[in-house]
Amino acid sequence: MLRIAFIGAGHLAWHLAPALEQVGHQVTEVYSRHRKNALALAERLYKATALSHPDLSESEADLVIIALADAALPALLTGLQLPLEATVVHTSGSLPMSLLSALNRPCGVLYPLQTFSKQKQVNWKDIPICIEACNHATCQMLFSLARQLSPKVYPINSQQRRQIHLAAVIACNFANHLWHIAAQVLEPAGFTLELLLPLLQETLEKAIQLGPASGQTGPARRGDTTVLIQHLALLKERSVLWAEIYRLLSNSIMQTAGMEIRL
Repeated sequence: MLRIAFIGAGHLAWHLAPALEQVGHQVTEVYSRHRKNALALAERLYKATALSHPDLSESEADLVIIALADAALPALLTGLQLPLEATVVHTSGSLPMSLLSALNRPCGVLYPLQTFSKQKQVNWKDIPICIEACNHATCQMLFSLARQLSPKVYPINSQQRRQIHLAAVIACNFANHLWHIAAQVLEPAGFTLELLLPLLQETLEKAIQLGPASGQTGPARRGDTTVLIQHLALLKERSVLWAEIYRLLSNSIMQTAGMEIRL
């Protein structure tokens, strides 16, 4: 059993801390800049203390997990006080592990490759977890910890993690924003995104089974400039930015297909 302290009480910590307790570990403390968030997370846990300051010098934690937004992590490190023997990891997809080296203790990264929201449960058995560590012993510890949550554990380095995070942003965050635009386009016609649900499911299944390049369809893949120009005109009535996104993506699809056509 590990005793684990959390720095941060956001979406990831909301799911990760209880999951670690469910596999037999103890969360000892939770710190957040917003005390109400620390209290809310602590209430989900067995016996965790909510802290209003990042002073863990008296903690008995073996592991400190820093689960903060990337922009907040460097500033946090300047005032962080840690247990004498604790290992420290962060959960960022883009920040290097070396950011923790100034703490002069075993360090690493525990990066669950998933999107988290407090309102929706996740199945940890399906989530890839990428780990990175400063030495072999820390790597073994993080690998064992991650395997208790998921069978999909990948030891990687910081450069690989940056590439993985970039791919995840494109595949998840960008795709989600396109769904938002699609929902806005549907609204004047009196429909919601639910109308497109079978299409979205089939598109994902084809991308997995055939590969995205082979599964690509649509007017840009066919080089149907008549339809593409009509779509651009419709989008410009709503948003010039949406039209530009459509144009750039259509050009990229046509270029990938080896066409000379450009909008």
